[in-house]
Amino acid sequence: MSSNPALTPLEARVLGVLIEKERTVPDIYPLSLNALAAGCNQKSNRDPVINASETEVQAAVDELKRRSLVIESSGSRVMRFAHNAGRVLRVPDQSVAILAALMLRGGQTAGELRIATERLHRFADISSVEAFLEELAARDEAQGGPLVAKLPRQPGEREQRWAQLLSGPPPRAAPGGAGEAAAGDAGLREQVQQLAAEVALLRAELAELRQQMARGNSG
Repeated sequence: MSSNPALTPLEARVLGVLIEKERTVPDIYPLSLNALAAGCNQKSNRDPVINASETEVQAAVDELKRRSLVIESSGSRVMRFAHNAGRVLRVPDQSVAILAALMLRGGQTAGELRIATERLHRFADISSVEAFLEELAARDEAQGGPLVAKLPRQPGEREQRWAQLLSGPPPRAAPGGAGEAAAGDAGLREQVQQLAAEVALLRAELAELRQQMARGNSG
């Protein structure tokens, strides 16, 4: 990735959503464009919240396809998309989960990342998360360069946050991600928000299937 221009915020969001939904809603993965746009625009577990059109999401998908980070699936009436992040970036599933959380929610501490990635990969403890972060940060140019960086400690923060570098150098002061409350409360809130997001995604998919059936019946 070091030889390529940085991903735009929307391209990073699209890639993060595909990684997330592969694990959380496998029944409808790969995602249709409609479901992918819904995942990009969901209000929970996203920082910042955006409102991208399907045309904008499609343009981001096209660029990610050009870089082989997204694969198009055929064989159904609706085109579907899957990610290829692990193979292209040459990182294990644990690192893919961490990168997805950082792309979707901005800078986070290792403890926050452990909560945010719980449904993508269950890390044994915070030190496990830190080990993968350090590995991602220490990649040399032959490996494509670092994929994460530790942010400067902000006033009042006990722990330093990490940011992904797929979208270029992070801002000097990154916004906080999930987990600013106590870990137990944050974990419960995370699960509730994730379930709500998945219900919204499934509704979008169901609405799309109904439209297809209506078109089929009318034909």
